[in-house]
Amino acid sequence: MSTDSGPSRRAMLLGAAGLATALVSVAGCSSAGGPVLTDGVLSNRFGLDAPRWRMAVPRSGRPLGLVVALHGFGGSADDAFNLGLGDAVETSRMALVSVDGADTYWHARRDGSDTGAMVRDELLPMAVAAAGLPAASPVTLLGWSMGGFGALLLASDLGRSRVSGVVAASAALWLKGSQTPARAYDGRSDFDRHSIFGRLSRLKDIPVRLDCGTSDPFIAANRTLARQLPGCEAHFTAGGHDDDFWSGNVPAEMAWAADRATRPT
Repeated sequence: MSTDSGPSRRAMLLGAAGLATALVSVAGCSSAGGPVLTDGVLSNRFGLDAPRWRMAVPRSGRPLGLVVALHGFGGSADDAFNLGLGDAVETSRMALVSVDGADTYWHARRDGSDTGAMVRDELLPMAVAAAGLPAASPVTLLGWSMGGFGALLLASDLGRSRVSGVVAASAALWLKGSQTPARAYDGRSDFDRHSIFGRLSRLKDIPVRLDCGTSDPFIAANRTLARQLPGCEAHFTAGGHDDDFWSGNVPAEMAWAADRATRPT
């Protein structure tokens, strides 16, 4: 939680730039020497009502890069911090930002929402500036379950010049449109447009890490993706589709993100 009473320089810059519609809290740190924390809300123009974001930036100096954390179905911006991603900010020297994405599977939906565009067009510029990084800095997209799918999807849209790496944990993937629940896609054509298996050529030059538990219901589709995506780094270990598995992989995933952030594109 925030402990300081005054706004940080980063928070003031965000407000001045108009990239976040309102700051909800100001900078602080969870413990002595911990990261600088901020949070706020984005605009409503992408179909969500006041989507909240949370951010952690290393107190120890300019970050190596930015990790954009996408939550799973039924989650919120708080989930990344509940899983321990915020605790890995100082050790990895990677800034972290998370955002509410509702249950939209991080792409344009029939109801008019488009959380993928929200991340690309509003969250990323705001967070990159707040982290003190150059505007064109590539980012790491990290997500679990629905967010794992979203990280792969957004990376396929942004391309190698904007993405230093993708970490997809227990990615919610289906091989056929007939297998998907209605909440994930608006019909067969929506699935065909956004299926990761139809976008492999867009991902082939981007470093991708797949983590999935061998007891996870999505393990078969993740294994298929690992086989079909050349150069993909897969870690399929004991575990299920749950917080214990996701939080257990956080230190390794953040270290992986930091390593890719420092490699030339």
